[in-house]
Amino acid sequence: MAKNNAKERKTVFKEKGFKETISALIKQTQDLYLSDEIPWVLGYSGGKDSTATLQLVWYALKELNSDQWHKPVHIISTDTLVENPIVALWVENSLTKMKQVVESEVEGFPIQPHRLTPAIQDRFWVNLLGKGYPAPRPKFRWCTSRLKINPSNNFINNVVKQNGEAILVLGTRKAESASRSSNMDHYESKSTRELLSANGSLDRTWVYTPVSDWQNDDVWQYLTQVKNPWGYRNADLLGMYSGATEDGECPLVVDTSTPSCGDSRFGCYVCTLVDEDKSMKAMIQNDGEKEWMLPILDFRNQWLSVKNEKRENRDFRRMNGTLTFYRDQLVHGPYRQHHRENMLAALLEAQEAVTELAPEEAKSFKLIDLEDLEEIRRIWVAEKHEIEDSLPGIYEKVIGESYPGKAIDERQNLKVDDLELLKSLCKEEGDDEGVLYQLSRELLHIEHQNRTMVRRSKLFDEMRGALYKAAFTSEEEAEDYARRRKEAIDDIEKDDDTLDSRIFATDRDSDNQNELFQEVEK
Repeated sequence: MAKNNAKERKTVFKEKGFKETISALIKQTQDLYLSDEIPWVLGYSGGKDSTATLQLVWYALKELNSDQWHKPVHIISTDTLVENPIVALWVENSLTKMKQVVESEVEGFPIQPHRLTPAIQDRFWVNLLGKGYPAPRPKFRWCTSRLKINPSNNFINNVVKQNGEAILVLGTRKAESASRSSNMDHYESKSTRELLSANGSLDRTWVYTPVSDWQNDDVWQYLTQVKNPWGYRNADLLGMYSGATEDGECPLVVDTSTPSCGDSRFGCYVCTLVDEDKSMKAMIQNDGEKEWMLPILDFRNQWLSVKNEKRENRDFRRMNGTLTFYRDQLVHGPYRQHHRENMLAALLEAQEAVTELAPEEAKSFKLIDLEDLEEIRRIWVAEKHEIEDSLPGIYEKVIGESYPGKAIDERQNLKVDDLELLKSLCKEEGDDEGVLYQLSRELLHIEHQNRTMVRRSKLFDEMRGALYKAAFTSEEEAEDYARRRKEAIDDIEKDDDTLDSRIFATDRDSDNQNELFQEVEK
């Protein structure tokens, strides 16, 4: 008989067996719940780990007497509004189902589901298309805190503010990674309460991780053997994970030589921190009924790929007009107006295609909603002074319907022909970026915005800022200045550091900039 070299897989159920282990964990959860008055906040993403954790807590509460439900258990799920559509719809429907089941339970059942979303100013499209932030990258990862961390932390902090403390219940597991295990061990060692660990970022918040020692396959064993208490089919969750793997299979795992589908990862379809969205690609390849997501995948690959990004689509200045010189070239700033407009048109086209192709249950899915469009429009006109107000026209051209947003009084009655005339008058040799037109347009708009102000100090400050931002009419001119400035500073550092702090403090944004530069040149 051939020798079996496969190792016996690790499992948390080995010592006591499946039923006894689950019973003991439910009893532990009940004891912890009853031990104090501190409210619980459970993070639910719709994935396998948070689902297993919520199931354990739900059953633990259900098996208590109703007079023991003395404090709430808030279920929070953060929708970034750019989630994988399949996952987003799954979570949204799950929360709806939970609310229905809670209402049908004995009065006072403490489960309270909440769907959280980012504040309007933190949303992905508002920052990318509105402000022009370039797509996130490892050294400029502006999305995570805005889309995921802030909504949940704000909720938890409010619970703490009202109650003094909070217990955060998470489905994190040590088996996920070595770094996760090390981090969890670190905070467990700092805890002064049994079963709870300290939280590294939230004050007066404890963390309870009931499945911390489980393996991937322990999670799936529990989910497939124990019925979901809010009426969702865990078999469908397993199928969703299976569909997100490249081979499309989620095999029965008996030892470490068999791959587990638990390594599948879902996230934002706009994520540019990876080269491609493998989970969405696999879903489409493995299930013909999910081909309606192809326009989303194509948009992501064409418009959000960091590798394929063109320098000319980004301003040579930073958001505030300053110059950053690194490795003998300027570091480009936000996306330019024409690129943001073209990207918005492509996004709306993708949304139209999704609406047409999606099955009935997914037709409600939106890539971008009116609230985001209105904020993008406000930023373009009120903050970036793009008084052409192009967003309604882009919407009407792509969607074929009148733009449903509110009317705004920001154009100063300047018609399209007026702005075209202004643009032609501002044309100057070497001004390939249209800087002079942008300056003229901005100065006119700043004056219009301040026309009713009694005190005019803000007007002059804003005009001064606009003039500084338009100091260079071409990238070549700006790059030449930045290079000479760097060389001058390098010379000073070799001979005399007396002016060093003064130079660095005046990065084209103070009145004595030119005076200092002349001093350096001497």
